[in-house]
Amino acid sequence: MNWFVVARMLGMLGLLVGASMVFSLPWAFPIVGKVESFESAGFWGLVGSITCSLGIGGALYTGGRIDRKASILRKEAFAIVGLGWILAGLLGALPFLLSGSESAPGVKMTPIDAIFESISGFTTTGASLLTELEDPELVPRCVMFWRSFTHWLGGMGIIVLFVAILGQLGAGGKAMLKHEVPGPITESVRPRVQESALVMWAIYVALSFIETILLMIAKVPLYDALCHTFGTMATGGFSTHNASAGHYNGGPVETILVIFMILAGINFSLYYLVFRHQKSQPGWKARIALLTGDAEFRAYLSLITIATGLITVSLLYNNIYENTFVALRHSLFASVSIMTTTGFGTEDFTNWSEFAKGLLFLLMFVGGCAGSTGGGIKVIRWVLLGKIFLLEIEKSFRPNIVRPVRLGGRVIDDRIRNDVVVYFCMMMVIFIGSWLLLITVEPDGPWVNHPGHSPAEKLLDCGTAVAATLNNIGPGFGVIGPKENFSQFSQQGKVLLTLLMLLGRLELFAVLVLFSPQFWRKQ
Repeated sequence: MNWFVVARMLGMLGLLVGASMVFSLPWAFPIVGKVESFESAGFWGLVGSITCSLGIGGALYTGGRIDRKASILRKEAFAIVGLGWILAGLLGALPFLLSGSESAPGVKMTPIDAIFESISGFTTTGASLLTELEDPELVPRCVMFWRSFTHWLGGMGIIVLFVAILGQLGAGGKAMLKHEVPGPITESVRPRVQESALVMWAIYVALSFIETILLMIAKVPLYDALCHTFGTMATGGFSTHNASAGHYNGGPVETILVIFMILAGINFSLYYLVFRHQKSQPGWKARIALLTGDAEFRAYLSLITIATGLITVSLLYNNIYENTFVALRHSLFASVSIMTTTGFGTEDFTNWSEFAKGLLFLLMFVGGCAGSTGGGIKVIRWVLLGKIFLLEIEKSFRPNIVRPVRLGGRVIDDRIRNDVVVYFCMMMVIFIGSWLLLITVEPDGPWVNHPGHSPAEKLLDCGTAVAATLNNIGPGFGVIGPKENFSQFSQQGKVLLTLLMLLGRLELFAVLVLFSPQFWRKQ
């Protein structure tokens, strides 16, 4: 492990995070933020955070320049990605602490609370501890903007942005992207790694710009339009309103959010391929054929359609809604929001039928497509697992058969098949282990004091909390439903859930290797 190159890269990452906070400063002023008075606490809290971030980043970068010729190898790439996300989360927590933000009236955010909120933003989880989102006296609007902006930075990936800006990292940059971009198959859209990072960010920025304009046309204020765009495109779910997307009571805003949540859950490499195909073979038919020819894309839309249909029927059958259109509307929004791991809400689905809640719980483990901003296990892994299962069943009565697993006409390497099976096994082990650990460390108090809940429901609530954070979704059921938050969990519970957010966003290995003693040895 070359600590100089790791320190240098972490230093530049710290400088990038500090510079990113500058975009939140203007919202402290009345003319921009449309608040009654200048938010001095938020402004100076951000200034102090910027100063600390630049100072820490500068110190790490200066120390790492001692060995300028060192290359980024596999170990260094793992360390930079894992430690880089931890560093970003720690620096991102500073605005909450230095501004004196409160998670509830009269309750100051602790360092653990601030780190939880920051990492929830960067990992696009959207799990929050804040009880009154619309009260600038608790959390200044400029700090709330930073909270949403962390979504947008983490959605496409802070390492991807880092590589796009810096470039000239060669194989080291490619290795870092591989450990951060989600999915078992990470393909570059361009031969050069910096070009790939720039293309993905260009698509991300373009879609974000379009959504912001459409939301403003729908009469959403610029501040809210930007914050909800950040939450949508990053599939994060932080809102500026206590009622989340339900604040807008349906209409065009809800439609825009659904469309862009679906778009954010699609592999961004597929967008580039469609655009490139358009230049070589213009026409809608050619582009549609390219999209429908992608197995993961077909499965992604099919799962959303099937889940929406089943939940709609369940809601109508159980008389949750009497109007078919209303039931379909809420079913579609909830299915898309949960499956893409966005976490926006229009209705409290904890009051729905048991079948509908069970289906939404299963969707938590599906996620978006590989190469998207969505979390979860990813659709492509489920598609591959299904093919592996079918092949193994056939081998049970045809032991001599030699047939590779194919996806879209491409033979899937045995290493990828093994990685998929191992990933599923590790997710199951981590989910069950974390569930039991959370049940152990959490006292029964919050479940006794929470209206309508009992200690017996602690089992389900902790299970959905683990699923919601490990899959980077945000809301769950019970005490962490769409209209609730994570403030009732203990400090040790919040630490565990914060770790799960990082594990889910970096797909386990970039975080788990940090706990391996062998990883830090020279040989």
